[in-house]
Amino acid sequence: MVAEDVDAEPTGTLENIELGDLIASVVESYRQMPMPAYTYALLVVVPSIVFLFASVATFLFLDLPLFVAVPVPMLGALVLVAAILYPKIKRDQRKTQMENQFHLFVTHMTILSTTNIDRVEVFRRIGNEHEYGPLAEESRRIVQLIDAWNQSLDDACRMRANKVPSNLVADFLDRLAYTINSGESLESYLTSEQDSIIRNYVTVYQGQLENLQVMKDLYLSMVLSVTFALVFATVLPILSGTNPTLTVSSVVVLYTFIQIGFVYAIYTVSPSDPLWYFPENRTTSTEWRLRIATTVGIGLSLVLVAGELVVFLGWTSIAPRSIPLPLYAAIPTTPLVIPGLVARAEEERVKDRDDAFTNFIRALGASETARQTTTTRVLETLRTKEFGALTGLVDDLYKRLNLRIDASKAWRHFSADAHSYLIQKFSEMYLIGRQMGGDPKHLGNLISGNMSEVQQLRQRRNQAASTMIGVLYGITAAATFAFFIGLGIVDVISGLGLSFSNSALDIGSIINTAVYDIQLIEYLLVVTILINAVLSSLMIRVIDGGHKVNAYLHFVVLTWISAIIGSLTLSLVESLLTV
Repeated sequence: MVAEDVDAEPTGTLENIELGDLIASVVESYRQMPMPAYTYALLVVVPSIVFLFASVATFLFLDLPLFVAVPVPMLGALVLVAAILYPKIKRDQRKTQMENQFHLFVTHMTILSTTNIDRVEVFRRIGNEHEYGPLAEESRRIVQLIDAWNQSLDDACRMRANKVPSNLVADFLDRLAYTINSGESLESYLTSEQDSIIRNYVTVYQGQLENLQVMKDLYLSMVLSVTFALVFATVLPILSGTNPTLTVSSVVVLYTFIQIGFVYAIYTVSPSDPLWYFPENRTTSTEWRLRIATTVGIGLSLVLVAGELVVFLGWTSIAPRSIPLPLYAAIPTTPLVIPGLVARAEEERVKDRDDAFTNFIRALGASETARQTTTTRVLETLRTKEFGALTGLVDDLYKRLNLRIDASKAWRHFSADAHSYLIQKFSEMYLIGRQMGGDPKHLGNLISGNMSEVQQLRQRRNQAASTMIGVLYGITAAATFAFFIGLGIVDVISGLGLSFSNSALDIGSIINTAVYDIQLIEYLLVVTILINAVLSSLMIRVIDGGHKVNAYLHFVVLTWISAIIGSLTLSLVESLLTV
């Protein structure tokens, strides 16, 4: 008995600690809100409590169908929980944004510290880089404490370390404050921190990829469960006599909400590592190709929709039912493969440029240091070297610089034509470092080392995306087969016309075929496969981090897989059961 008590005590203690940490985190998020906690409670929490009481009263006093009445108080409870936890959610989002950009932020700071500017100016300049979001905001607050409140840099860093939601950033600022106070230079500290920051980034990135693996397993089990539920909702009413349209519709809605929930969950746990970069002040040829391909694909899809509508309404000599209903859904989506293929081809070029950029920036920095000359002179030699997909852009960069175009504009054109987020960020860092007198070789090695680590992580992400694509394609095929085999069985039984009259056994009371509207249920299943194709393609796009137009290709393929399997399943069931 004593042993049991000893074993049970740590579990309760652990639960209490976790609950205490949650409460402390919520209280801290209220304390750090821009809005006063009292005002937030008055404007948001109190109305959500009123809404909860109203939803419970609706459930108790209004005579509503059970499937409508039950979700009402659940919605009220959800609104209240969301209102209470919203400040913590916003704080956690801020923490995630900080940690996702932290490695680039520190690399940028390191490059600025190698130049001939004051260390406070490093924070001032990086605070103007709005792409870093909350990290840039923290840099501006540190500068504000120095300028407006006459604080030292180490005191300002220590003060902000106590306010940031991320332990990673807080530890960095604490160590930075101690280092500055001890007299060590900012450059030496940031340079020594590079390996630690990259290792931490790799650990976090790999952890997010492992979370994707967990989400994949959960998605697989949930979809299989809902698939069985949908099959039962289709077949069981033939025995129970309930309305199959209502049961199938309910499961379809549940299926949709589950998939939407998984799309959001995958978006939350996926690494924040954008691939593409699009300049704001110009439209490149790649953007024009994507826009034209998308316009053509959508236009042709609308034409096919109009053509199908003409056939379906019987305005042509083609019999409407000669084409299986699932194919009516798949045929209009086919032209969307055009923008999907164009986006896929452009995305492969961006990846190839990322692979070549590490060699290019390392060679550029080493050559500038060795020859003690300008970037233009070095590019005159490097333009003849082979840098794969980046070769043409290197040649264009040299031509712009040789024509005495402003270096910043020339490099911006280079980044815009590359369409790579990493190339844009690291090119900007290299340019700033060179303009402020940084050592080219050190800059090149620093940038290429960081980018190589990111490239290796992206390869693992591509493997995770490939695995998820296989799972989604497989589960789509299996689920579609299950959907339509149930419908096919019910359709065949309904068509047999069982209307026996027997004093001992009333077959009509056992086999309830009159409750079925087969065509309407088939419409619902077609809508289900379209919803599945849309949300599954969005999942793939979120996981691989590519261009949103790339999702069109997977949408078309998933729709056609479902349409073909659904049509063949109906034909197969009919041929087997009517022999």
